Amino acid sequence: MSSPANFNGLRPVIDVNDSVMLLIDHQSGLFQTVGDMPMPELRARAAALAKMATLAKMPVITTASVPQGPNGPLIPEIHANAPHAQYIARKGEINAWDNEDFVKAVKATGRKTLIIAGTITSVCMAFPAISAVAEGYKVFAVIDASGTYSKMAQEITLARIVQAGVVPMDTAAVASELQGTWNREDAAAWADVYTQVFPPINC
Repeated sequence: MSSPANFNGLRPVIDVNDSVMLLIDHQSGLFQTVGDMPMPELRARAAALAKMATLAKMPVITTASVPQGPNGPLIPEIHANAPHAQYIARKGEINAWDNEDFVKAVKATGRKTLIIAGTITSVCMAFPAISAVAEGYKVFAVIDASGTYSKMAQEITLARIVQAGVVPMDTAAVASELQGTWNREDAAAWADVYTQVFPPINC
């Protein structure tokens, strides 16, 4: 069984002070291809990641794959929820990690832990996640905020990234690790993030 890469024996948990949120190719056209989860839920989770990164004062880097074509533009909720996010335009590279400006932006943060979500899971999330592990980064992949065309593709991708040393997570777990405690002044804002992730609670 593969082990999480680059943790050097430490627990594979998110260090909020060493992390960067990478939101890759969450584009309106690509969302139409998603078949492993309901598209509105995927959209809400991607937006929630942007919001929690803002609350955690974490750098956010976004990018899109040929947004002028059928892949479509990035969904607007991401930059609305993370106004500080840095957008990196690519020159056609399928793997965002193959774009020099994207990698430079990641390195410029000085952080070594990456939280990655991308549509589609098997390409836009998996390719840069595996590439970053190979360059010494600790990588967490947010599976339910990515999305691909079939459940089988999701399962194959999960097996592939785990074998490479990536740590798979879900959106709620990421929120909980970043939040850390309810004993904080912005607890209400964090509670609002969870409303984007969980089904409504009827008390």
